[in-house]
Amino acid sequence: MYNVLIADDHAVVRSGLKFLIDQMPGYQVVAEAATGNDVFIRVGHGDIDIVVMDLSMPPGENGLLTTKRIQAQYPEILILILSMHGEEEYVDKSIEYGAVGYVLKSSPDSEITNALKTIVTGKHYVDENVILLKSDIKEITADGSNTNLWGHNALSKREREVMPLVAIGYSNKEVAAKLNISTKTVEAHKASIMRKLDLNSHVDLVRYAIHHKMIEF
Repeated sequence: MYNVLIADDHAVVRSGLKFLIDQMPGYQVVAEAATGNDVFIRVGHGDIDIVVMDLSMPPGENGLLTTKRIQAQYPEILILILSMHGEEEYVDKSIEYGAVGYVLKSSPDSEITNALKTIVTGKHYVDENVILLKSDIKEITADGSNTNLWGHNALSKREREVMPLVAIGYSNKEVAAKLNISTKTVEAHKASIMRKLDLNSHVDLVRYAIHHKMIEF
């Protein structure tokens, strides 16, 4: 069971997050805090596995500084940032300071649950609604950690060529002919795409491709 601390200065947000997380098997919210200092003090009690952290919690230090302090003293604790800010600079700083995930408050609940399930496996998670530049990805992955950005940025150049063709219904043989590769290579790329994006079916792949504007109908 993963013990979760929710850090947000709005009680209604904490209440909603607690309700959501407590319904997830294997997760339970055991503490709440409204300021950075309260978060740091509560973490010091030693029974917290994950902190869901807001970036703005006045008065006092912001969530970025609290994240940095926690990671310096308690590096085993996983920190998931939940913020209204979608700019790349906030994501970059959060990861640099030790957060292993970043989710937007404007995103659906599924982003939070997906993030929590991902970070406990040792991977990073960045909300699919955050647009990352190549420079951002390079910076985030610079430490060589096992990172899953949960987006098609993780795909190779060839996989990005294969994916739209597969999504719109071309057969392996047709994709192979268009890209001048073997059908076995196409199959290997498809398997890799499904694995990297954690997709379970062709329907999931089509839905993902449409959502990320990789194909149009």
